[in-house]
Amino acid sequence: MNKIWLIIKREYLTRVRNKTFILSTFLTPILFAAVIGIIVFITIKNTDKEKIAVLDNSGVFKTPLDSVKSIKFILNPKVDTSTFEAQGYTAILYAPHTELNSTDKWQLWSKKNFGVIAMDAVNDKIRKEIENDLLLSRFHSGNTAVDSIRAIADKIVADPKVIGKDSTVAQGNSVAAYGVGYGAGFLIYITLFIYGAMVMRGVMEEKTNRIAEVVISSVKPFQLMMGKIIGIGAVGLTQFFMWIILITVFSSIIGALIPHDILQQVNEANKSMPGGQMNMQGNEAMIGLAKASHELSSVNWWLVVGCFIFYFLFGYLFYAALFAAVGSAVNEDPQDAQSLMFPITMPIVLAIIIMINAITHPESSLATWSSIIPFFSPIVMMARIPFGVPGTVPYWQLGLSMLLLIAGFLLTTWLSAKIYRTGILLYGKKATWKEMWKWALRRS
Repeated sequence: MNKIWLIIKREYLTRVRNKTFILSTFLTPILFAAVIGIIVFITIKNTDKEKIAVLDNSGVFKTPLDSVKSIKFILNPKVDTSTFEAQGYTAILYAPHTELNSTDKWQLWSKKNFGVIAMDAVNDKIRKEIENDLLLSRFHSGNTAVDSIRAIADKIVADPKVIGKDSTVAQGNSVAAYGVGYGAGFLIYITLFIYGAMVMRGVMEEKTNRIAEVVISSVKPFQLMMGKIIGIGAVGLTQFFMWIILITVFSSIIGALIPHDILQQVNEANKSMPGGQMNMQGNEAMIGLAKASHELSSVNWWLVVGCFIFYFLFGYLFYAALFAAVGSAVNEDPQDAQSLMFPITMPIVLAIIIMINAITHPESSLATWSSIIPFFSPIVMMARIPFGVPGTVPYWQLGLSMLLLIAGFLLTTWLSAKIYRTGILLYGKKATWKEMWKWALRRS
């Protein structure tokens, strides 16, 4: 045990003292925030403003027309299909039974294909104007009354309530659960690749440099493998704890910058109306931050963080042992490593695909059983947990998932240790999964 501890200490301190680790730990959260900010800024600034001429003799469209998203509508200008582009219009929207359009459908004439978002915006605008026209003709009311009716209807949303087993009622928030579940699952997905590959590269370097031969003379192969796996895993946990601290500090700073009156308005909105819909005065960015802060406060962070640490740790141990086994069987050819890694990486990739379905249908059979099977559970279960325990995820599912993951870690470690013991001292021969499986089944 003392020898394993010495290897853990060496692996941990060597990487933690590295400048790359220090810089990545402190700069990664800032870099992610900066990238998101840049993407949002570029998206807003570089959005093309489409200008569409609406030729409507039926009177469905009313004046003045409001812009929708990135589209500006102009009603009944003097243009046609040969002159609209020269006058600065992107397209012409013809109402049914007008000029070139003798059909019962609205037609959009342009010299380019519109994007999906732009077409959705056009269709939404048509539906809205038809609804307004029907309301005006049905109730004989003015535009102001129609706008008031629509404003009231837009505020009517379902207020989610979650009933616990002890009949307690809690506020539900699917948006926050979706975001947290996706973020947690995706983060484990990335770290399994990063730290698993780190273990494999470390084993390969020691083998190709013949350092492993010297170390094996003093410690057993199993001790060397476990020391390397646990040491690198401790580096990952350290980095996560540092990120949690940094995110907490940044959140506190942002919370302190939000004016108290805006926070009060958001709290009153969530108490007074379902979904927190109300007119609030103030800076839109500050209001958005306040709303996001309020929504995230509904998440059981103690449960999420605790489960995240567990699934990261044992998910990493489950896969790191397999990565270490592959590293011990590979010689100097990197193509051998890629071919041997494929059966290990495929379950991880499949898990992220299943996770995308699980965050939209967290109680489906696919999400349930995938969150229990050890090959997928670290990623899929973390996507389900924010939706509620024991509501969406019963205790028996969570407990069984954890037990099977621990059992899977012990099994993969046992098999990988047998492969590692043979592969770490094998040179000049290209290993295959068939041979590695024989090494794993060989009696000691």
